[in-house]
Amino acid sequence: MNDMFEALVTLTDHDPDRRDVAADVLGDLLRGAALDTDSALLVVGRLVGVAVDEPVAKVRESALNSISEAFYHYRLPLPLVEPLAAAMPTMERALLVHTLYILGATHDPRGRPLIEPFLHHPDPEVREEARLATTEITGVESEGLTHNS
Repeated sequence: MNDMFEALVTLTDHDPDRRDVAADVLGDLLRGAALDTDSALLVVGRLVGVAVDEPVAKVRESALNSISEAFYHYRLPLPLVEPLAAAMPTMERALLVHTLYILGATHDPRGRPLIEPFLHHPDPEVREEARLATTEITGVESEGLTHNS
């Protein structure tokens, strides 16, 4: 738990390399299911803030990658990651791909309108990730599954 708190503090360090490492450390904790659900939600919420507000692209990408890692062991509600959608119009391809994956991985049908505009994006990788994210949501809806947050 000390690693988590130390990494959360380091996310605000003046050195972008240290912020980048902190985001990676938090991803390791999420990927390894080392956190209880409340701690995971806290960490993801902070990483979302970094992904939206961080001026350095590599730190934003590390934050998004770490959020993606959380879906292996935790169910994340759309409202927790939805602030990412506001930053999507200014994201470069790699960041968009991560964000589309994250929105689809919530399995929340309310995420569809956030994803669908990217089905017509000029970059084929972005279009494909948008298609996969939409399919992820549609597949869950058609199977009658619900996302429990």
